[in-house]
Amino acid sequence: MPFIAAFIGYVTKLAAVEMMFRPLEFVGIKPFLGWQGIVPRGVERIASIAIDLLMGRILNPQEIIDRIDVDDMMVKLADPMREMVEDLTVAVFEETRPGLWDVTPPPVKTLLLDRVTDSVPAVVERMLREMREKVDDVIDIRALAINAMTRDKALTVRLFRTTGKKELRFICNVGIPFGFAIGVVQVFAYAATHSPWVLPVFGALTGLITDWLALQMIFRPAKPKRILGYTWQGVFHKRRAEVTRDYAHIVAAEILTPENMLEAMLTGPKSDQFLFLVEREVDRAVDDQAGFAKPVVKLVGGFQYQGVKRKVAAMVIERIKTRGVELSGLAGGTVDLPSFLEEKMVTMTNEEYEDLLRPAFKQDEWKIIVVGAVLGFLVGELQLHLVLGA
Repeated sequence: MPFIAAFIGYVTKLAAVEMMFRPLEFVGIKPFLGWQGIVPRGVERIASIAIDLLMGRILNPQEIIDRIDVDDMMVKLADPMREMVEDLTVAVFEETRPGLWDVTPPPVKTLLLDRVTDSVPAVVERMLREMREKVDDVIDIRALAINAMTRDKALTVRLFRTTGKKELRFICNVGIPFGFAIGVVQVFAYAATHSPWVLPVFGALTGLITDWLALQMIFRPAKPKRILGYTWQGVFHKRRAEVTRDYAHIVAAEILTPENMLEAMLTGPKSDQFLFLVEREVDRAVDDQAGFAKPVVKLVGGFQYQGVKRKVAAMVIERIKTRGVELSGLAGGTVDLPSFLEEKMVTMTNEEYEDLLRPAFKQDEWKIIVVGAVLGFLVGELQLHLVLGA
């Protein structure tokens, strides 16, 4: 009986852990007959809790922007920027005076392209400086992060499974010794009563008690404490350095990515402000070049010149969108976001740190415990029929 109880302890924990994360979508007949993993089902709530913690205590968009090395960024973006400038220049000429670029002498083309390309760093620097001053006006980091986690439930599951991998394994493994100990008590209870209810009832108790104890031992105590002569600290708190590193890496590599940030600036709730900023800087850049290109201005006329500026701005935005992954990937290397997040997370209190993983458990802990009890009861009933032939 103790060995079967140990088996019950392990299996009920394993089932409870898997039911937290699987399946990603509801399987069964809605609304009651079926199951969806606890984390995927509550992904919006869990994402909001996790991101609000990051935004409130760790993640300041201003600090991220301030850490961008503009000089390094311009070196990395030099080649793709030149390609974009050449593409845009040719497109503007063809749009306003078809065939004019083809007949322009090569030295003039080179001079014009060099002049425009040389102006790009100043334009980008002006934009970055203004973004530093008004970062909250051009990007909603909270909406970006929550959207990334809710639209990709597998990402949210991976975040919690990766950072809590050893805690989840602990939940399963601790069911074995606890289950065995309860099984020993079960032997004496059955010997004293010979009641067929002893096995399923103890099976339910094994599932319930071991689930509850395992969850408590993950998070309690937060600091090392002597218990019955043994120093114990909650598994999650004991692994703080490792968890912090894993969490920061996933957030930086899969949530707060340069691609996601650029997408948020282009299509997010504050995209109008960012696009206005781009259009204004492009407008200014075109005006700066107009003095050099007076013949072109005369050719197209003042009214049409304003139309050209609008078209150039639209072209710039379109090319940022189409080459966004490439540009943001290159720019992303200018900020060591994982290290930055890790540094900030070190300053969290124990309660704040615990909330990195606890949202996946807290509201639905009772469900995990109840599932463990039900599974334990069923296995105990099976034990009754197989072992005792009842």
